[in-house]
Amino acid sequence: MRKQFLHISAYPCDRCSGPVIACSFSVRESEITKPTEIKQAGAMCVSCGYKQDQATEPARARHLSPVEWEAKGATAAGDHPAFLEALSHAELR
Repeated sequence: MRKQFLHISAYPCDRCSGPVIACSFSVRESEITKPTEIKQAGAMCVSCGYKQDQATEPARARHLSPVEWEAKGATAAGDHPAFLEALSHAELR
């Protein structure tokens, strides 16, 4: 029962205090195992486009519950998610 999960977190941007959205993927071999094969997809401020990979103290990241993500196409474990391409296009604005 190998399943892939999408993890999303949010924290304030160091530049503009807007929301930074960070995403990663992980795999679980069963419902009771810990996530493995964790791959960072990227993080970017929704307001200004700044790429900030982690929350800066004293700010804390707010983590949403992991969502099961069916591994197909670009989102398969080991592949580069389409999210990375979207981040690079957003940086050009």
